Amino acid sequence: MSKKALLLSIAVLFGTQAGLAMAANPDTGPGCGLGKLAWADYKGQKEIAPQVMMATTNGTFGSQTFGISSGTSGCTNDGKVMGEHKTTMFASLNFEALSAEMAQGQGEHLASLASLMGVPAEHQATFFAMTQERYTSLVQAGEASPVALVKALNDAIAGHPVLAQLSTR
Repeated sequence: MSKKALLLSIAVLFGTQAGLAMAANPDTGPGCGLGKLAWADYKGQKEIAPQVMMATTNGTFGSQTFGISSGTSGCTNDGKVMGEHKTTMFASLNFEALSAEMAQGQGEHLASLASLMGVPAEHQATFFAMTQERYTSLVQAGEASPVALVKALNDAIAGHPVLAQLSTR
């Protein structure tokens, strides 16, 4: 009987850790830590399986707590995600809307992405035009993922005559 009690206790411990982590941010699962980093590129992040894996990994290794206190694993000391990961996380959460707005060359999500990427308000029209002009190469059918999109946008900004001069991040 003690083996069953031990297994139940372990299951409750992990379940509680996962539930607490997911309750803090129900749309994206745990905000930072090894679990978030390890499972960040998994397609369908809004599904329960990757969120549980993120929370379980963080709970098992204590990486979210360590990350928050040490400022590592995508965390800052105030518990927020570091700037370099904000853009990718935003793109992950808003990928479909961003894709549509890039094709149109305007939109609220695209304006928010420009701000996260450090594009000043006075140059956002240039950024919007660039995303519309290069839409096909930025959102390639074979690599349609938020990570690939952000990388392609960074490369496009670096090669743009006006936007390359701006400080990103």
